[in-house]
Amino acid sequence: MPRSGALPLLAALALGLAAAAAAAASASKGAPAATDFIRKSCRETQYPSVCMQSLSSYGKPPPRSPQELARAALSVSADRARSASAYVGRICGPGLRGGAGGKAKGSPARDCLENMADSVGHLRDAAKELDGGLGRAGSPAFRWHLSNVQTWCSAALTDENTCLDGLSRGVDAGTRAAIRSKVVEVAQVTSNALALVNKVGSGH
Repeated sequence: MPRSGALPLLAALALGLAAAAAAAASASKGAPAATDFIRKSCRETQYPSVCMQSLSSYGKPPPRSPQELARAALSVSADRARSASAYVGRICGPGLRGGAGGKAKGSPARDCLENMADSVGHLRDAAKELDGGLGRAGSPAFRWHLSNVQTWCSAALTDENTCLDGLSRGVDAGTRAAIRSKVVEVAQVTSNALALVNKVGSGH
């Protein structure tokens, strides 16, 4: 039989275990809810399967509001654009960046590399604007900040499409296919990000 002094300790331990179990149950219920929110939001994008794949495993805790989801989508887009830019630089050789060789200067591959660098910058600007806060929903400040985010995200998508358009000339088939697969992936997640950003402002 336990000593009387041990009873409060046992009771506290039992309460602690019960609280931990309740917290775990709450978390397990919250995860499907967050996943369902992401799935429903992704249905309204142009590439829903890409959207779901890229955002369902994004960070912890998962995004639970339109603004959090848009921020996550911009982060994914910037990461993919950075990766694609580095890939273009590698596949086309070190001379592409500096433009020291006359052949590289003004080439479609070099133009694509510059487009992707611009895209990364625009996506960073969009994410920074969103992180700074949009203000009260529906207010003039909210609309102004959101318009900036939309403008930078649209500019990033234009950069990516310009890169793809330029690859149709002056690039051998193997290089074109390799670059295109990377940039198309970036363009898809950026298109989705823009759709999710627009969703932040819907109704305002």
